Amino acid sequence: MRYTPTEVDGVMIVDIEPHHDARGFFARSFCADDFESHGLDEAVAQTNISYNRVRGTLRGLHRQIPPYREAKLVRCTRGAIVDVAVDVRPESPTHGRHVKVELTAENHRALFLPPYVAHGFQTLVDDTEVVYQVSGPYAPAGEQGFRYDDEDFGITWPLPVAVISDKDANWPLVAELRSAAR
Repeated sequence: MRYTPTEVDGVMIVDIEPHHDARGFFARSFCADDFESHGLDEAVAQTNISYNRVRGTLRGLHRQIPPYREAKLVRCTRGAIVDVAVDVRPESPTHGRHVKVELTAENHRALFLPPYVAHGFQTLVDDTEVVYQVSGPYAPAGEQGFRYDDEDFGITWPLPVAVISDKDANWPLVAELRSAAR
């Protein structure tokens, strides 16, 4: 596998290295030893599937807050998405930055997100499926979200939002969180 760092500290693009023959190809898509040697959290506590019917569906931005560690390896297994990682970790050298990566069933690319980074994606085609390998179990008490359209993040989504949950549409803005903390 090939590991490419992004502009957000700890967020890594993971590309497979397929071995082709007459049958098609074979490739590793995850290896705990490889992940560990690249400084990535190699634990897998659960795997989740997100199926999305409609092009333009937006999910996120979500994260788990300390002490609920949840690193993610996100891969699109059907269709296509733009995956976004936003560094909301106050102590991070890349705090406030975000990265967008296109993940498709054809490019077999994955995005690794370290714990406490906010995550969201938008589907580019109908009938899109996304698989997450997650390092820790989901903890409702640790759930936090941010608005997908928060100007503080400056994310330009590729399509108009066709479908979004009420919860995701109504997460607070960063400015509101700052005001509440004062």
